[in-house]
Amino acid sequence: MIPALVLTAGHGTRLRPLSYVRAKGALPVAGQPLVRRILGWLAAGGVTEAVLNLHHLPHTLTAAVGDGSDLGIRVRYSWETPVLGSAGGPKRALPLLDASRFLILNGDTLTDLDLGPLIADHHRSGALVTMAVVPNTQPHKYSGLAVGDDAGVTGVVKRGSSDPSYHFFGVQVAEASAFDSLTDGVAAETVGGLYPELIAARPGSVRAFRADAEYFDIGTPADYLDSSLLIAERAGDTVSIGRGAQIAADARIERSILWDDVVVEEGTLLRECVVADGARVPAGTAWHGVTLRPAIGELAPGERRIGELAIASL
Repeated sequence: MIPALVLTAGHGTRLRPLSYVRAKGALPVAGQPLVRRILGWLAAGGVTEAVLNLHHLPHTLTAAVGDGSDLGIRVRYSWETPVLGSAGGPKRALPLLDASRFLILNGDTLTDLDLGPLIADHHRSGALVTMAVVPNTQPHKYSGLAVGDDAGVTGVVKRGSSDPSYHFFGVQVAEASAFDSLTDGVAAETVGGLYPELIAARPGSVRAFRADAEYFDIGTPADYLDSSLLIAERAGDTVSIGRGAQIAADARIERSILWDDVVVEEGTLLRECVVADGARVPAGTAWHGVTLRPAIGELAPGERRIGELAIASL
């Protein structure tokens, strides 16, 4: 099986303020860090070697993953300063991947995609890049890919367009040679930079694999809450509580996610909330549809300080 690169270096801008506390890949999803779920899925699909790229809050990822041995997959790390982007990151990681062909996964991708058919399709086609896609059913929310009858990607369809398009949900196979034109250490993007250049120079070199797969969106705090609760509910839970949490006996917690070392005092109500590491929720308060974290450091846009907490609407 080919190795995998998981893109976990990003700042998680759309996930702020939660990404001020942990890197996106370290966010707990139904009690398990997102990146561990990704690595477990890769291992179940036969992948034995993975590389994570690191930049933002790297300790939250390395503490969650280590060397990957308990997940049945060997994990190594590619360090980036500054962050190098969706194309520059793979270019930097090539020596660690040590392969002519590899998987690339977005660090917020949760899916049940069967990797075997994707890899086989890529091998048969001779493409430089094969991107797993599904029909873009939310063009008001996502831009999409224009795909020809031959499965070749021809361009990007802007968000809000009525033109049919496909949604790339973060899993692809790439040849190392696809990154030959890039310089190590220089930031570069794929869909917004490298891939259009490949398409122009060699039509058909970037292809779409039309998949029948479920995927979960972790892009914003609201998406994160919804996806995490859906996964938890499938396991029979309506809340997710991290390690070291102290919860008063009369506190009410409904459809919420509590990270590690959270304190919920007497008479508190939490409904559809995300409470980040180390937050103390004061007695007798009620919260609905917000993120709560310790008020340390800068505030995110739309976030407000109330006592020792920083609060933002989902």
